[in-house]
Amino acid sequence: MTTISLVIPVYNEEESLPFLFARTFPVMDQLNRPYEVIFVNDGSKDRSIELLKEMYQKRPDHVRIIDFNGNFGQHMAIVAGFNKVTGDMVITMDADLQTPPEEIPRLVAKFDEGYDLVGTIRENRDDPFYRKIASKIVNIITNKITGLNIHDYGCMLRAYSRKIVDIIAMSGERTTFIPAFAQKFAAYPVEIYIKHTKRQQGESKYSLPKLVSLNFDLMTSFSLVPLQFITMFGLLVSMVSIIFAFFLIIRRLIIGPEAEGLFTLLAINFFLMGFLISSVGIAGEYIGRIFKEVRKQQNYIIKEEYGITRHDPT
Repeated sequence: MTTISLVIPVYNEEESLPFLFARTFPVMDQLNRPYEVIFVNDGSKDRSIELLKEMYQKRPDHVRIIDFNGNFGQHMAIVAGFNKVTGDMVITMDADLQTPPEEIPRLVAKFDEGYDLVGTIRENRDDPFYRKIASKIVNIITNKITGLNIHDYGCMLRAYSRKIVDIIAMSGERTTFIPAFAQKFAAYPVEIYIKHTKRQQGESKYSLPKLVSLNFDLMTSFSLVPLQFITMFGLLVSMVSIIFAFFLIIRRLIIGPEAEGLFTLLAINFFLMGFLISSVGIAGEYIGRIFKEVRKQQNYIIKEEYGITRHDPT
């Protein structure tokens, strides 16, 4: 019988946790399979860890807790859980209940059909309009850049085979975007539509700057296309600039000096300056990744563990 590990990162979810417990454990119990729920407390400043400890006391056979000594990010929290899972099938889920735990049996059923990765697409997504539009644009662009075929990068309710999870856990990368990384190693992936609801308790932990940073991380982690694009575009602009320079020289010789077209030249100059700054920024993203990898700092630091039996291979 397939055993299940459910990994849930937690960051300042004091308001959501009681509802998460009340809805998640009945679903897992009804599966009639051995399971564990690994909560990874990602440096919460509220009472999240106290609530997790209380649930561990109530259900020590099923609850596992990894308590970070600081905030290392959602994806590092998931990787820490991956390093401790014991199940044959590993499911990830957010703690905010926007993706209902009641959808878990559908992922399990699909996994039982022989797929090694069950991705999800949020149907009738209950988010602000601008976030839905931005998400669609990012999904399209990222698929073009990375060569992947994921329809919803932002949905974390997914099921993975233990083999894929172990590959991710052993990679040691600091900037690991779980859904995309898993898709690279999946032999039989599939996607299903799931329900999505508006966050009822607490506030979203992903601000606009964090979302932008995450998308840059995603694009630069899996492809050199951004660098190749600015290189090709730079060469094209250089060629056009040379042709334009010759045109101006000939025009000056024939017509003579004049001030017409000054603002056009300024506009072109501003455009080129903006492109240059953007190019430096993209190159900086790659250099930053190299810097992080070279430093070889720990991806996360665990303060305490509760109920964990598996040794971290990293």
